[in-house]
Amino acid sequence: MKSFINIFILVLCWAQTALAAAQIKQFVLDDQCVYPIAVARDRVTTISFPGPISAIDAANVTVDGSTPGLFQIAHTKGSPFFSVRALATNAVTDVNVRWNDRTYSLELHASDKPCYSVNFELPNDQSFAPPSSPVAVTPDRLLALLDTAKAWPLLKEYRPAAVADIQHVRYRRRQIMDYKTYAVQIDEVFRFNPEDTLVFRLSLTNKTDDPLHYQPDGFWLRVGDRLYPESFSDASGIIPPRSTSPAYFEVTGAPDGGRNDLSLKNKFIVLLDVFPASQPATVKKPVHAVASKPAPPKLIPAKPVRPRLVKPLLSPRMKS
Repeated sequence: MKSFINIFILVLCWAQTALAAAQIKQFVLDDQCVYPIAVARDRVTTISFPGPISAIDAANVTVDGSTPGLFQIAHTKGSPFFSVRALATNAVTDVNVRWNDRTYSLELHASDKPCYSVNFELPNDQSFAPPSSPVAVTPDRLLALLDTAKAWPLLKEYRPAAVADIQHVRYRRRQIMDYKTYAVQIDEVFRFNPEDTLVFRLSLTNKTDDPLHYQPDGFWLRVGDRLYPESFSDASGIIPPRSTSPAYFEVTGAPDGGRNDLSLKNKFIVLLDVFPASQPATVKKPVHAVASKPAPPKLIPAKPVRPRLVKPLLSPRMKS
């Protein structure tokens, strides 16, 4: 009888250990992998990284629960973890987590057997180094970054150590935004992490028989549903008829004053207000994108009050 009880206890302990292993997952970080994570509707799954998470981008998710979404995510800025739960049966979505200058892809799927805790760890041969101290970004510094981007081919060949920490992508497949009368093509993007700045090299094409004009400081960058204004640019402001003109612009930080930590793997959309020479220039914020920071309420001037005319008092005539 005692042997039977001992066997029963061993089986029970083994079952509990197996269940705990299924509910608690550990993964080694690899930005070339997609991690499947089971999430339940009536349970919370907490996903942890070795250090503070820079950004989280996801589709079909909600933060406050009041907006429609398949999953609800809770994350405090600067925290190394976030929590998620499913809001619909058989729901599936992807989540990109930006951490330590890399992007990690997670696939969340609703399940009756969820993970309660998911811990991501660095490989044994790596250690986490905190982000470097921020660099003061001045106009002179932005100009220096632009000069570095322009001299990239020479620096890469003759001074590779000087550009070793700069992230760079040259698009093999053309990244073109077609705006009917003109087109914007992204040729290259550079990321300078200490300055939290991206430098874009563009080709602007005029598809009409008349010159087109634009504000040289009128570039905007859209990433998902966020909108970033330019911080510096080098552009002529005119595109000759049936020709292509080069242009550069930079994006630094986020509109709320924090870091943008934008990965070069993002899909970038460049917005630019272009107009014919006969049309006066206007400086306005693009309306076909949603800014990351809500615009202040528009102030409506009060209707002016028409002054009331008061008949002057006439003094009585003096007798002659």
